[in-house]
Amino acid sequence: MAVLGPSMGIWDLGQNLGMQCSGDEEGVVGELDRLEVRDNEVNKKSKADSKCFSLWGDSNISWVHYEGVNGARSIVTMWHKEVFSYGSHVVGKGFIAIVGQHLKAKCQCVVVNVYAACNLKDKVVLWETLTTLKQSYVNLAWCVCGDFNAVRSEDERKGIRGSSSQKKEINGFNCFIESNGLVDLPFVGKKYTWFKSNGIAKSRLDRILVSEEWLNQWPASKQYVQPRMVSDHCALVLKSCVKDWGPKSFRSLDVWLAELGFKALVKENGDHILSMAIVCPHLKTK
Repeated sequence: MAVLGPSMGIWDLGQNLGMQCSGDEEGVVGELDRLEVRDNEVNKKSKADSKCFSLWGDSNISWVHYEGVNGARSIVTMWHKEVFSYGSHVVGKGFIAIVGQHLKAKCQCVVVNVYAACNLKDKVVLWETLTTLKQSYVNLAWCVCGDFNAVRSEDERKGIRGSSSQKKEINGFNCFIESNGLVDLPFVGKKYTWFKSNGIAKSRLDRILVSEEWLNQWPASKQYVQPRMVSDHCALVLKSCVKDWGPKSFRSLDVWLAELGFKALVKENGDHILSMAIVCPHLKTK
């Protein structure tokens, strides 16, 4: 009979102390093993929670983790519970997709965190997987962001020699974006997001892609490149800033004054025309 050392030790200790256990030795030891595994999982989750809370600076968050391949290309997606209501998630090779609702906007969203592989074959698989996934969640606001390890044009790489596979990568990546109706948001800040240690080689590997539904909800969305800190990549921040400059002043063309009935129209709708007296003082009623 094969048993784990710690569980067998607990069994022997119990027998020496005169404890009575129901069931045979193999069954009891097996149950002890399961309890030990569950306890380890709980401790592991608790430690991971503490790390995520510390990173965010708040405990009112949730998270999903993709362990990657042999620990490489690991991904963590976190969200604040007061901002985003979690519905479900899909984890695949190189991505985490979170489905839920933006509470303030009451908008159903799919947010995909990407960490693509370096080789073209795995990237193609990732693009195809995300394309299939998007077809399963139509009419939702999509945001696909992260390290795509791909560029859209040759000028998005500098200090790196081009190759035939790079051209295939560019064509394939652009096809993925266009076929899924995604928009590459305006970039604010540095042109490149990845820098080699020598500073010579640089690329724009990271970006934020959104759907038309996302832009309908947040039309002023832009991606802001942050200063590079501990990583060789620059972090990206997605913002949609709409400034309220107050009421818009009424403007007119002199040629309108010659139109029959124009003055009467202005007088009848004066309450809806702001700053009319400032822009066209000669239209004031005498």
